Amino acid sequence: MMNTAGQVIRCKAAVAWEAGKPLVIEEVDVAPPQKHEVRLKILFTSLCHTDVYFWEAKGQTPLFPRIFGHEAGGIVESVGEGVTDLQPGDHVLPVFTGECQQCRHCKSSESNMCELLRINTDRGVMISDGQTRFSKDGKPIYHFVGTSTFSEYTVAHSGCVTKIDPQAPLDKVCVLSCGISTGLGATLNVAKPTRGSTVAIFGLGAVGLAAAEGARLAGASRIIGIDLNPSRFNDAKKFGVTEFVNPKDHDKPVQEVIAEMTDGGVDRSVECTGNVNAMISAFECVHDGWGVAVLVGVPNKDDAFKTHPMNLLNERTLKGTFFGNYKPKTDLPSVVDKYMNKELELEKFITHQVPFSEINKAFDIMLKGEGLRCMITMGH
Repeated sequence: MMNTAGQVIRCKAAVAWEAGKPLVIEEVDVAPPQKHEVRLKILFTSLCHTDVYFWEAKGQTPLFPRIFGHEAGGIVESVGEGVTDLQPGDHVLPVFTGECQQCRHCKSSESNMCELLRINTDRGVMISDGQTRFSKDGKPIYHFVGTSTFSEYTVAHSGCVTKIDPQAPLDKVCVLSCGISTGLGATLNVAKPTRGSTVAIFGLGAVGLAAAEGARLAGASRIIGIDLNPSRFNDAKKFGVTEFVNPKDHDKPVQEVIAEMTDGGVDRSVECTGNVNAMISAFECVHDGWGVAVLVGVPNKDDAFKTHPMNLLNERTLKGTFFGNYKPKTDLPSVVDKYMNKELELEKFITHQVPFSEINKAFDIMLKGEGLRCMITMGH
């Protein structure tokens, strides 16, 4: 154990005091890990759209003050009682969902939706005792999705912490702890395109481009990118996208455009926008007989998916996925290995870098819709 084990650590954290207001770098106290918890020293973190969504407090119970952040890489500082698979010094990725390895979901080869540790955006406290590990001047500061990586030190449940190859550069592989794995796995684990097949990707943000990267790795012959923002098209070529469709350029539904381009429809489609109309288009653009559509984007709470049942009876398949169907502790190390083996390219996802002191710049970049991932260096 490091010499701080068992003690409160005072460190810098970017605190969101209220919705939509710039984060403030504060000195906070981080309590030691309790049973089945680990305390991590965060070295690199990146900003994901989910952080921005909840910081803006759209569509859920706002909870402030809060420390956001959930895409990160770090090192274990100390472990709590009962933690046997992690030790101080381990290189790790904290993940917004977990793997208790005991529940029905964890024991099933078909699911990664752990009953105990699956994502909970409303919870701002630790599962074990309902308390926060962060405080300032004795007052609690709430957690976010069990990770809260916008802090030099954080505490997470051990089931939400993945041990990885210590040779892997944390400033690159940390993007695998959320969005990139979500898109990549949606294609490789759920859509499962075969070599030479056609794939449509709806939405060319970071998750959609990771889905395209999955199609490229699978050997798809045509990867059609669909987006309303034509400025994304050029960069998407780096991720294997071969053709582009902007629905605004056509006076018919985009699914009809794609069906005409592909002799009746694509073999696979992956929807990464969360727009319910895009979801319907993604399903209706796959070929009858064998087409599979996978939904990744999170819809608004009042959305309803409508399509004619004949679309299903004609042997099209509609699937959903969560975190690319990867089990965090079991499967993520192998995705890191794909990067280390030079199969998977991560550098092209990281378009901006800022020091921790300028974390609000990362929010500005994302709100302007510029770039993909902004890497934030903690700079201990």
